[in-house]
Amino acid sequence: MVYNCINNSQLGLYPPICLLCNAKTANEMDICSACLTELPHNSNSCRICALPLTQFSPDHPVCGNCLRQAPPFDSCHAAFSYSYPISNLISRFKFSNKLEHGRLLSNLLIRSIEANRLPLPELILPVPLHRSRLRERGFNQALELALPVGRHFGIPVDSKSCKKIRPTEAQSNLHKRERQKNIRKAFSMKNILTDSHVAILDDVVTTGSTVAELARTLKQNGADRVDVWALARTH
Repeated sequence: MVYNCINNSQLGLYPPICLLCNAKTANEMDICSACLTELPHNSNSCRICALPLTQFSPDHPVCGNCLRQAPPFDSCHAAFSYSYPISNLISRFKFSNKLEHGRLLSNLLIRSIEANRLPLPELILPVPLHRSRLRERGFNQALELALPVGRHFGIPVDSKSCKKIRPTEAQSNLHKRERQKNIRKAFSMKNILTDSHVAILDDVVTTGSTVAELARTLKQNGADRVDVWALARTH
């Protein structure tokens, strides 16, 4: 069962309302069945970087970029393409403090992880925010998404060992070389990892540079395998 803190009796008295169409829902999530089926699932994507592929074949599930140069992480799973209405739900969660949107998004990610039978890591590490961005936003959206996922699967969530030690510009506004320079050595580990398999968790993978740099840092500090779990991947 998808993680939810509402018990059955409460569900009967106060059935969840779909956050997209305001209809009452028959499940334990904040989305109705009709809206759930219309979400932009990222089904045909590169198995390494999760980039949506225009020509997908199960025999060749890796994009050209990853064939030419594999990223530091071992795999990336993004449940959805970053388009409406997922983009809208994420934006409201991050920038309008709509925490109920975060609850739904966590549950959607849990469903996707289970449906795709992803190998479970020993540790979940949400992408850290620099302290200036954390003060500005008031919370780390990756951590808020990671906590329910960790509870559901019984996996520890570590938000203390890794820090973002300097602020960076938005990666989406930069060219490839600028992105690499922008994020280089932006993360620092407090301790050597004792868990060999770690999953980085973030809301959106845009260029892949941030999770690549974080994966590189984790592998330099004890991780043998690093996967990326994300809600959405941009095109």
